[in-house]
Amino acid sequence: MTAVLDQLAHPSDTEVVALDAWWRASNYLTVGQIYLQGNPLLREPLTAEHIKPRLLGHWGTSPGLSFVYAHVSRLIKITGQQAIYLAGPGHGGPALVAAGYLEGTYSEIYPKVTQDEAGMLRLFRQFSSPGGIPSHVSVTTPGSIHEGGELGYVLVHAFGSVMDNPDLLTIAVVGDGEAETGPLEGSWKGVSFINPEHDGAVLPILHLNGAKIAGPTVLARKDPAEVRKLLEGHGYEIIEVSGDDLPGMHHRFAEALATAWGRIRSIQTAAREGGWDGHRPRWPLIILRTPKGWTGPETVDGITVGGTWRAHQVPLSGVRDNADHLRLLEEWLRSYRPDELFDATGAPAAPVRDLAPAGDLRMSASPHANGGRLTRDLDLPDFRDYAVEVKTPAAGRAESTRRLGELMRDIYTRNPDRFRLFCPDETNSNRLGAVFEVSDRGFMETVTPEDVKLSRGGRVMEVLSEHNCHGWLEGYTLTGRHGMFATYEAFAMVSASQTIQHGKWLQEAKNLAWRAKVPSLNILLTSTAWRNDHNGFSHQGPGLIQNVLTQRGDVARVYLPPDANTLLSVADHCFRSRSYINLIVIDKQPQLQFLDMDQAVEHCATGAGVWEWAGTDDGTSDPDIVLACAGDVVTMETVAAARILMERLPSLRTRVVNVVDLMTLPRPKDHPHGMSETLFRELFTDHVDVVFAFHGYPGAIHQLVHGRPDADRFRVRGFIEQGTTTTPFDMTVRNRASRYHLVMDAINNARRLPSGATELKAWCEAQLAKHEKYVVEHLEDMPEVRDWSLGDWAQS
Repeated sequence: MTAVLDQLAHPSDTEVVALDAWWRASNYLTVGQIYLQGNPLLREPLTAEHIKPRLLGHWGTSPGLSFVYAHVSRLIKITGQQAIYLAGPGHGGPALVAAGYLEGTYSEIYPKVTQDEAGMLRLFRQFSSPGGIPSHVSVTTPGSIHEGGELGYVLVHAFGSVMDNPDLLTIAVVGDGEAETGPLEGSWKGVSFINPEHDGAVLPILHLNGAKIAGPTVLARKDPAEVRKLLEGHGYEIIEVSGDDLPGMHHRFAEALATAWGRIRSIQTAAREGGWDGHRPRWPLIILRTPKGWTGPETVDGITVGGTWRAHQVPLSGVRDNADHLRLLEEWLRSYRPDELFDATGAPAAPVRDLAPAGDLRMSASPHANGGRLTRDLDLPDFRDYAVEVKTPAAGRAESTRRLGELMRDIYTRNPDRFRLFCPDETNSNRLGAVFEVSDRGFMETVTPEDVKLSRGGRVMEVLSEHNCHGWLEGYTLTGRHGMFATYEAFAMVSASQTIQHGKWLQEAKNLAWRAKVPSLNILLTSTAWRNDHNGFSHQGPGLIQNVLTQRGDVARVYLPPDANTLLSVADHCFRSRSYINLIVIDKQPQLQFLDMDQAVEHCATGAGVWEWAGTDDGTSDPDIVLACAGDVVTMETVAAARILMERLPSLRTRVVNVVDLMTLPRPKDHPHGMSETLFRELFTDHVDVVFAFHGYPGAIHQLVHGRPDADRFRVRGFIEQGTTTTPFDMTVRNRASRYHLVMDAINNARRLPSGATELKAWCEAQLAKHEKYVVEHLEDMPEVRDWSLGDWAQS
């Protein structure tokens, strides 16, 4: 080890020449991608015709990214370390595309982008162009699991990637603009959860180049001593490198990288071979200070560009129309001496090629960055073994998510290296605490005798940050492992943009044959709007459903299981699935149970169905009204409304339809789960009005049934932003989705009305008035609502 570290820390003159050649080649390719549509190797003088009509991309961060990449490649080649590279400054896309091209991976994946002059021209022309690739380190970029276009998530993805991945080193370059975001500021705490016994390591590199798009960055302008103290306070061992002198920077960074890698290996060896005292290690962190736009134009039109925010994007913006800018661009490109870097055919020359590691050790070819290649199926127990016994529908209550917790407990046991639950300090609150029977919460800070189920060896991930939990799971699944993110429904909106961005990643990955499918991102929302009556309006919001519905149909899945057995069936399906966003919404409180396990499995397989026992429809003719529902609480209200109608208007033919898979409602051409026209008519007819009680915002159902027969006949009741600290039933009343509102809607929209309908409407209004008075006086719901079940009706 000592000899290896010495070799890493002290590159020979030949190695420095190779490092510098690779770096110059990468910089040349980066500039070429931003500017050139012709003359890729400058075989002739540069002219305006060689310049793209639109100049897009981000130069300023790219040379620093390439500099780090070159040195990490040398480390891999010497040590055989498995590593992936996450670029927080996502707009440094051309630098990572250039790296993959120089390593040969790009041409292997995209055979038309050959390693010659024609292939280089294609590489340049495709960048940020119609029919080409984005400017980010996107899903099309080999070696990427982190796009970075929305800043703030590089560290959470990095930490997730190394959990239960002991041999992986993830290099996470944090841009100094990105370091100003809230998610990134919270994500430094990842070192408090990484266990060197069974996890890999993250090496953060804070790249301070001084500027963002239009001004300075906070950390770059702070006193370096303050920045050091800030990061030391998070628990890191700080290594600093700064400058722009060459070859001095190559020597200094090589020494810094050797020191960091040596420290990581020392920590892991001690932990895995019995020499660890159990205290949290001080993991290394490199602070790298280089000029913005390093090696680019220093001045343009007499104005300083290099080292300033003006180098952030396109330093020379008038190249096609300004002869001086065109001259400067050609000088800039030729400063990299491309004739030394590429041979007569345009292929990378030997000194450039030889820096790259071999095969899968190339960071652009690592299977860890194409996690489906490493994915192993979960060893799942039979979910039927956790069933709730249901002899009579809607007669008994159970905490449905508690059964899911028992299922996940046994998944933990069967899959000790590829399954984790991520939850913001709410595992017990969400009734998933059975997992603690087999695993503690993971924690690397001090543990006291008063702590419960907390240890360095735990693999249940709790931290009070939706961003961290969501991002850890993303990194975990994208590198081939399985898990679930569980959180309070309203606060899933904290990380909603992460859900959207991950969905976009999965959508684009489906278009790339070389991207292997990865385990799905499973999100469980509980403590829902309808049962957060005690916490108040801030905790009442079903908005993530709406966000997921906007994703393309080949990715988005939304499930609203009404009880424990449907939840178990849905969860089993989600844990087996690949490359989806599976959103499951169900509350944690005791709730009525409707279906036995066989019924639940059949119901979930279809996604929606008629509950004959709940209505009065005999199937021989169309009903007078269809009562539909999707969501646990509104399903209970719908079943109660149907029973009121059955009791008080027995001649009114009612049909009750429950929807568990929300994506069955669109047409098949709009979503792959969309039910056939025949089944849709069998459930909803094509002309009878439908009173639809929905867990989320009513507009979602109108969106989903658009294009179905006479879609205007759907009258949707759902959450309409009416909430406060109140009682459970009052939440449905305030949002006009209570059983009494549904009964009145049925009367108002039925095809025919038997005698007694007017009296029933008056009774419902009287019940609502009684409720309003009762909750204020007694501080709880009326007994006939609070304790209602079909068992009561059967007894009466």
